[in-house]
Amino acid sequence: MTSGFPYLDENQYFEFPHPDTADSDGFLGAGGNLSPGMLISAYRQGIFPWFSEGDPVLWFSPDPRFVLFPEKLHVPQRLERLLKKEVFDVEFNTNFTQIIGECKNADRPGQRGTWITDGMEKAYIRLFELGYIFTAAVFEKGSRSLAGGVYGVRIGRCCFGESMFAKIPDASKYGFVKLVRQLEREGVAIIDCQMKTAHLERFGAEMIPRNVFLEIINKNQKIKKD
Repeated sequence: MTSGFPYLDENQYFEFPHPDTADSDGFLGAGGNLSPGMLISAYRQGIFPWFSEGDPVLWFSPDPRFVLFPEKLHVPQRLERLLKKEVFDVEFNTNFTQIIGECKNADRPGQRGTWITDGMEKAYIRLFELGYIFTAAVFEKGSRSLAGGVYGVRIGRCCFGESMFAKIPDASKYGFVKLVRQLEREGVAIIDCQMKTAHLERFGAEMIPRNVFLEIINKNQKIKKD
């Protein structure tokens, strides 16, 4: 994959190196671009981009893979009480430009900068326009003030989580639970969490071998090659 790589539209397919060729950190390769066809092809093959501003596009496929099966969602009691009280309003698949902008600019302790570069932000807004992004927008009760949000990529019955933010404590957790329950109702088979975090582990996310992950996503998506 080199600079000057052609722009691929959503119906064009690119065959990446097999994930088994990734190194111990999950790094698979560098280059290409963030055009719709490139991104969609990557997710369909269990690969995602992760890099910083000024770097080439870097592609990863870790082994094992950290995932959440929607039916295994665990909700802490305190958060369940907040959900029952309906302390926030939640909308699905709206306000994406604002959500990704807030995720990009969120202050994350212990982390320098953001992986959501200007180019990545623009690329994922295009994916949203094409119908490949899912979101949960969390609003302060009775208002249009955004309190938190979650987004990711969806292909068929497979979801690939990307980022979340909260301006008010518990807002992103609240939206995450609402979103997972909605995705389960819609028949989603798996939510890829990419990298292990204690935060998502508390919600029931678990590590599975990459080959099992690839089998699951291959069974739950339609791959169109031109």
